[in-house]
Amino acid sequence: MEEPQEVSSRKDGRAGDIVVEKFLVDSMKPASHVQLACSGQSCAFPLDGNELCIWDTEEPPHQLMILKGHRQPITAVTFGSRESPLLVCSASLDCVLVWSLDECRQEELQAAPLLSLLVDPRSQQLVAGCTDGQLWIFSLVEGHHYRCVTHVDLRKKRESFSTRRAESKPGTWPEGGQPPSTKAPETGEETEVALPVLSLAACGCAFLSETARCLWIGSSTGLLIFNLSSFELEAVLHYKDFQSLSIQVAGSCAVASRTGGGEALCLLTSMFGNETALVEADPAALLRSQQRPHPGPDLSVLPSSCVLPTSPLYLGLKEKRTKQATQKQSAARSIVKDHPLVFHSKIRSSGYTAAPCATMFSPKTDFKNDGKRASKCKNNYRLKECPVESPAPSKLSRQLAVACGQAALLCMQYSGDGQQLACGLANHLSLVCNADLTGKPAVLSGHDGAVSSVCWSHDGRWVLSASQDGTLRVWSVRSRKPALRLGKDTFPTPVQSAQFYYIDAFILSSSGPEVQLLKHHIDTSKDLTKYRQKSWCTPVCRLLTTDATEITSLSAVNDFHSYIVLAAGRNRTLEVFDLNVGCSAAVITGAHSRPVHQICQNKGSSFATQQSQAYNLFATAATGDGVKLWDLRTLRCERRFEGHPSRCYPCGIAFSPCGRFVACGAEDRHAYVYETSSSTFSRRLTGHTSTVTAVAFSPVAAQLVTATLDGKLQLFQAE
Repeated sequence: MEEPQEVSSRKDGRAGDIVVEKFLVDSMKPASHVQLACSGQSCAFPLDGNELCIWDTEEPPHQLMILKGHRQPITAVTFGSRESPLLVCSASLDCVLVWSLDECRQEELQAAPLLSLLVDPRSQQLVAGCTDGQLWIFSLVEGHHYRCVTHVDLRKKRESFSTRRAESKPGTWPEGGQPPSTKAPETGEETEVALPVLSLAACGCAFLSETARCLWIGSSTGLLIFNLSSFELEAVLHYKDFQSLSIQVAGSCAVASRTGGGEALCLLTSMFGNETALVEADPAALLRSQQRPHPGPDLSVLPSSCVLPTSPLYLGLKEKRTKQATQKQSAARSIVKDHPLVFHSKIRSSGYTAAPCATMFSPKTDFKNDGKRASKCKNNYRLKECPVESPAPSKLSRQLAVACGQAALLCMQYSGDGQQLACGLANHLSLVCNADLTGKPAVLSGHDGAVSSVCWSHDGRWVLSASQDGTLRVWSVRSRKPALRLGKDTFPTPVQSAQFYYIDAFILSSSGPEVQLLKHHIDTSKDLTKYRQKSWCTPVCRLLTTDATEITSLSAVNDFHSYIVLAAGRNRTLEVFDLNVGCSAAVITGAHSRPVHQICQNKGSSFATQQSQAYNLFATAATGDGVKLWDLRTLRCERRFEGHPSRCYPCGIAFSPCGRFVACGAEDRHAYVYETSSSTFSRRLTGHTSTVTAVAFSPVAAQLVTATLDGKLQLFQAE
């Protein structure tokens, strides 16, 4: 796209004139016998034959937007039927181009002719490649109206791929091959090589995973393997790195995979010569040669061994056993022998005073600790299991305005039994609402800053809240009063994230570059002599991030014993801490193009069953960079969810209890629900009046609650 062109305009018209000529443009080529387009706000017409001229009636009449991309003269132009986004389609003998005028104005994009197209039937996506190395992916799902899923700059993707390769250990290259280089041999400076998409073909290699969908991209300088699930490059083959190849720069390319998904055949013609060559490439060997080395020991959210005596978690278990033994001894000493005849010292528990135990919950929580097996739960009843195959919530059933003055809702979380919902607001308050959004919410007041995170305890008795005022509080749900207050004497810098951890044995928090593990005791009774609460909290250990970078988000499982803690840094890294050994276990650099504002783990629910390995999935969200789905076992991005606008405001994400869906907020007053097996959304939830800032799935039913920037809650149910 060029700068707005200066044109002659006529301003001699007066109010009341029947006809006024607004502007006049001189073209180098005649514009007769071509189709023109005019809408209420814009006009489109050919200029100089193959250029598309756009004039916005609201802009000054002397400024025109020139769009270049056609090689042949434009013969037809038409506008789309919708005003937002405003689309214009231009056609010529060489190609048909669809322009988004909003993106052209904001980003000053320059279009290029399409060279290749491919339709992937499994993902229902249309992939288009351009001469300038741009890859466009559109959704063919019914009702999506050919929505653009994502736009990929292959040159930038190749640079990030080379950076990741340079940071890892060098692998073993195929015979005759050398590591790729983008530097010129004489000057040593990096050279910008265009990557025209000459050919697109399906890649049937199952080396990555059975569910990964990959494409061969044929370019003038090499072959690329592109992952349609994560929108990342998996491998790059440069022609010049293989001395056995006769063609170093291709003018044309055609790629096809052999039957059975093995080797690929690539037909090349030389850019500067008369040669034509047929090349056979083995995608599995190429992927193995460029595979990043394993980051370290095998990681899993589910524990595979007992707690080590040197682990900081050992203290919590030791104190818990000591406390239980002390309570039993004191209870035995306080027995009064003169009892009624109906009194029995041993009565089987009915289970009503203990936390529910669901037998369908799959993570193993009764592993051995110090050679002793955890006590069995005395509850002998089952909870009603949430249907796994239920559809995603899509029907709006109830709305509730919870904030006066339109204070933003920043965070939400359901209690473990799904009966209550805790919310954090920007007006310094925390609320506890009924799950069905009926009745009056309970107000928890005391913070002096916006409440950035809320968390329920596993037993449902306490709500933990962290605020931007630098304090952390634990509230009693029954009395609605703070049972524990932690301030600047505990945290050197304001708390970004906080939660209960290890089945309420600890409080996990992040402050600056530190992950803090805190041992706590909550006692709501008052000391009558000093009239102060008996609750206390003491640090157990502090873990520093690798580069001492500030932590922006923190996540760990509290519903079952797990040693893994995930942290996101301001420098766009993800770090995995193993608290069984008390150190960092792995670091993922460049996880997003911007800092991650939320980590969300697939924590499951006591009312739904999942495969055990599904608990190793977690999602991350970054403003302007979509949502990524990761696997802790491989530390790879397995899928990327894009299409929901979130360019400026950090919008929340959530996993469904069955693990099949990921929901996220957006700035276009909608919430989006993605299936974890697809990169395009399955539900687009309407009815909001502002930006959707937070989302939360119910652990007991097919329900989703969304929160907005103007302080409203919306409850969606499955149809």
